[in-house]
Amino acid sequence: MVFTAQNILLISSLLLLAGVLASRTSGKTGVPLLLIFLGVGMLAGSDGIGGIKFDSPAITQLLGIIALTYILFSGGMDTKWPSIKPVVWAGVSLSTIGVLLTSMSLGGFVYWITDLSLLESMLLGAIVSSTDAAAVFSVLRAKSLGLKGNIRPLLELESGSNDPMAYFLTISILGFITLETNSVWEIIPLFLIQMAVGGLFGWLFGRAIVLLINKVKLDFEGLYPVMLLAMVLITYTVVDLAKGNGFLAVYIAAITVGNANMAHKKSLMKFFDGVAWLMQVVMFITLGLLVFPKQLFPVAGIALGAAMFLIFIARPLGVFFALSFFKFSLKEKTFISWVGLRGAVPIVFATLPLIAGIEMSWTIFHIVFFIVLTSVAIQAPTLPLAAKLLGLALPAELKRKTLLDLELSDDFKNAVMEIRLEKDSVANGKKILEVGFPASSLVVVVKRDRKFITPNGHTQLMEGDNLMIMLEDSSQETAIRNLLRIGS
Repeated sequence: MVFTAQNILLISSLLLLAGVLASRTSGKTGVPLLLIFLGVGMLAGSDGIGGIKFDSPAITQLLGIIALTYILFSGGMDTKWPSIKPVVWAGVSLSTIGVLLTSMSLGGFVYWITDLSLLESMLLGAIVSSTDAAAVFSVLRAKSLGLKGNIRPLLELESGSNDPMAYFLTISILGFITLETNSVWEIIPLFLIQMAVGGLFGWLFGRAIVLLINKVKLDFEGLYPVMLLAMVLITYTVVDLAKGNGFLAVYIAAITVGNANMAHKKSLMKFFDGVAWLMQVVMFITLGLLVFPKQLFPVAGIALGAAMFLIFIARPLGVFFALSFFKFSLKEKTFISWVGLRGAVPIVFATLPLIAGIEMSWTIFHIVFFIVLTSVAIQAPTLPLAAKLLGLALPAELKRKTLLDLELSDDFKNAVMEIRLEKDSVANGKKILEVGFPASSLVVVVKRDRKFITPNGHTQLMEGDNLMIMLEDSSQETAIRNLLRIGS
């Protein structure tokens, strides 16, 4: 086939459509979307029925970085600070100490069972050391399962913050192999600088994004998502050029944006949810095209052994040690260990050795690919059963739903607005029933001094209160703002 512009567009759109339609089987079978999209790409690839020859690690890596950036931003916007605050240090421990121990133990095992050098084995361990929570929660949602305690926010925080550590380890070990790095002592200050710069710049960019969207009045509301798309990539690239960790910066910026009072917040969150799904489909199908299934068979035995070690030894070792400083029960640690699914991130990181041209790069890539497939195939379908056996699952009717869950669900037709009572608000000092809210609206939550209050008509409002108000439709927002901020 001659690859004209029209042919490329047709093939790309057909692959996207095939991936989306195939995803309908995910909820019924419990198979994560990752496997379905990868499968579509592999079937369309050079060894599949499609026969599309695609062997560009550089293009795959570029698409992967763009996709991961937007996926991290979307996940960060959905992360609410009050929910992760109780587990923030546990999450940091999992995403640093846990990732390091997982990487080192798996690398040592791979060195023992293969002909790879010590550095190549450690590189493989670093590549697959981060988890993918997107597949986890797609399965949990499909089975209508909630989780007791703070397990879910901890897993969300870990999944969003452990990619930077895995990326740093991968780059550092690759530097030793290519002789660009000469000493371990060189990478320790580099790690501290990358994380500090990434965290600080991420917060600053997050505040700048909120200020920009709130202050800049565009003629068309549809341009705000475009502006935010640009700001996300600017955040990653500027921080990366400043020698910081761009992935961490994007995640911190997203949390900052998601927890701020910002105009057009609801529409932007829904927009980025769609963008994240598009990025996942594109990335997974591209990764599927890049792999050569025939080359998986020679490494299948080694990769299967490495996957079993990762699932049953390396991941639990990292989790149990990282959480030994915190009050988590044995059952909770066991379940968190089992929620160690590897996703597209390791496969994207595995393109780094390919681009660097190291000798065993394709072998490492296909072992990583096989490990990811094995991890997802074994762990994902059994997550609901594991939660039930360990007594950590909540029945569907008791599953706790946040306002974000309600607002973004298909069954929720109302609008939700969040508003802060300013110093000159006429509502200050009044009871809710005295304010005169529209009969079709409902104040569902009042946040005061970092505490959440379930209000009733006699709840007295105070300056600085953040009100979460449910409306019949979004057209009432202007009337509510005028009611609370403009006196008569």
